[in-house]
Amino acid sequence: MKSAGAHALFALMLAFVSFGVMEARAFEEKPFDTAAFAAAQSAGKPILIDVFAPWCPTCKAQQVVLEKLRQNPAYDAVLVFKVDYDNQKDAVRSLGAQRQSTLIAFNGATETGRSVGDTSPDGIEALLKTALK
Repeated sequence: MKSAGAHALFALMLAFVSFGVMEARAFEEKPFDTAAFAAAQSAGKPILIDVFAPWCPTCKAQQVVLEKLRQNPAYDAVLVFKVDYDNQKDAVRSLGAQRQSTLIAFNGATETGRSVGDTSPDGIEALLKTALK
């Protein structure tokens, strides 16, 4: 027979899972920062650069795909840097991004792939996989 404390703990854990508090997430996502990006490259990390604009419908569609891929533990090691197309023009230029909805994959300092405007789950996942090689 289980104790009341064990039942309470189980109920609390169930509530956390139900509300997404303990939901497993694969890759980490953070705002683009030149120093953090350089450090991740030097450490040989798999990186995805996401050049987005909040007003861009293509960017929003890409976010839906990335959110689904985020649930896959195969991508735990990937670090995603979000570049604000409108407010980080220096970063946009230095990365050679011509427009918002640009996704750029790196394995360390090596660019492994790039796509612009792709919203297909297969295409985005294939790009993400190049960062892991």
